[in-house]
Amino acid sequence: MLATKKPRGATPIHQQMDGPVRFGFPRVYLSVFALGLSLVVAAALKIKLGDQPLNVAQPLAAQSSLNHGSIEVPRTDQPLANADPVPEAQPVHEVQEEWVEQTVRRGDNLSLIFKRAGFSTRDVFEVVTTSEEGKSLERIFPGQTIAFLADEDRSLLGVRHKRSALQTVTYRRTENGFTHEISSREAEPRVAWASGTITSSLFLAGQEAGLSQNTIMEMASIFGGVIDFVLDPRKGDTLHLIYEDLYLDGEKFGDGNILAASITNQGKTFNAYRYTESNGDVGYYNEEGVSMRKAFLMAPVDFTRISSNFNLRRLHPIYKTTRPHRGTDYAAPRGTPVFAAGDGRVIEAGYTRANGNYVFIKHGEQYVTRYLHLHKRRVKTGQRVSQSQVIGTVGATGAATGPHLHYEFLVNGVHRNPRTIHKKLPKAKSLPAEELARFQQAINAASTQLAALRSENHLAMSESVKADNASN
Repeated sequence: MLATKKPRGATPIHQQMDGPVRFGFPRVYLSVFALGLSLVVAAALKIKLGDQPLNVAQPLAAQSSLNHGSIEVPRTDQPLANADPVPEAQPVHEVQEEWVEQTVRRGDNLSLIFKRAGFSTRDVFEVVTTSEEGKSLERIFPGQTIAFLADEDRSLLGVRHKRSALQTVTYRRTENGFTHEISSREAEPRVAWASGTITSSLFLAGQEAGLSQNTIMEMASIFGGVIDFVLDPRKGDTLHLIYEDLYLDGEKFGDGNILAASITNQGKTFNAYRYTESNGDVGYYNEEGVSMRKAFLMAPVDFTRISSNFNLRRLHPIYKTTRPHRGTDYAAPRGTPVFAAGDGRVIEAGYTRANGNYVFIKHGEQYVTRYLHLHKRRVKTGQRVSQSQVIGTVGATGAATGPHLHYEFLVNGVHRNPRTIHKKLPKAKSLPAEELARFQQAINAASTQLAALRSENHLAMSESVKADNASN
């Protein structure tokens, strides 16, 4: 048999395969072909690069910034010119929650507010009972806002109670009931100052100086142990005040603390400085470190007039007989606040035909103060009270011809004249010696500012206040 003659050259081999078709070449031909291709490429590179060979030992990244002849080796950290650009990451848009607000009206309760918002008393029960702060949601006041968050099926998801401009409580539903989160803001304090001259009363002088009612009352409380604002103020007396205004979002929000104050009464000047002691206690002291807070207020009401003094032989205006008047009567409009003259405990609070609504307070072992003819009582028997706490309001209950407060002061059970007893009462406390150096340093700036106000150097005062605000 004749042998079959094989064709010269490479012979393609066709196979049935699941994958792509492959072509086979003899290994010796492949080796020769690769060697020849390498020599051709090397010759071409030598022509282009000249006598400057490529340093193959040096990493490619180190050579990538060099231009060799007409060939520029690309940087490995730069995208290729023809490469497709990498798409930029698109921002994720958060789903905006739609809270629907309800304003608390006079006479509202939680059930009414939830009902207006489209929710049931069951929802009210769940929020109030399952959240630790739920009970506080029941303490609502007219003008506050309560917002609601619901899903597509109108099921309650959240409640937001805006207690004030500075505090909001948010309740959210979970598998185990409602949780709560309290968010708070802080107002920005800005230092301000004011000066005024008394023409008729401290209250009117303060109003003319641009002070709020709260700030005026606070100032009266600070000086209430050394000045009787019913009798002591005289026309021409002056007041100077350095205080804080509170701002929120760039607008006046409320009244801050009084930092320092000065009142000149009948030629005598009284200064008061706010000071925080080393132990954290806050109080007002004069320049010598003596507390402005005395054991008792000079008068339990502010900005009124005395209609009847302590008099053991006074003719009673109703019974028309000579009867001892063992106290001082302060005529004032009905509803005027009445303050506790000192710290103590209410030993009696009630009503009788003669006294009307009354409150008796015991201060320590020796002293008792009595307040008669009140319109309303604000304290109960056995309750502890602090100095300047409102215990009631001026009225005309009982045997009274008009709205006034009858005030009595007893020492060891004996009636004493409330207007003169203060001279015999214990002196105010002073800062300890080791605290005085720290106190003097703390009030130095305020003392300088008060001096500028008293000397009517308002320009210097303005610059000083600007510096304080800038430092804050």
